Amino acid sequence: MTKNEINKFKEILEARQAELSEVLRNREGIAIEKSPDALDEVQRAAERELAIRNLDRESNLLRNVRAALRRIQEGNFGTCLHCEEEISPKRLAAVPWTPYCIECQEMADRNRDENNEMFDDLLVTAA
Repeated sequence: MTKNEINKFKEILEARQAELSEVLRNREGIAIEKSPDALDEVQRAAERELAIRNLDRESNLLRNVRAALRRIQEGNFGTCLHCEEEISPKRLAAVPWTPYCIECQEMADRNRDENNEMFDDLLVTAA
């Protein structure tokens, strides 16, 4: 990967980092407000749950963006952390913070799905 390409990815990642940092500062959606109406409380609880999930997703994304910026500093950006092969330029263009090539990402996703299914089976058995 050329220095210009790396600099382009660095600019994209820094812009995304600034955007995510700003989004994560706004936590008004998770404030707990009491209401005399039970239906309103249920609605607010659902909205709060959605806001918490969004904050969690954005926090994870910010961690991935920061990790990608560290990989740029360390000189190993664009290399899969699992198999150590080069990540395709198309994948990096689509997801510049990705730590894995497409094959390793698919394997990680399959393993995660299998572990979730096993966890769900344990919960059903426990019930």
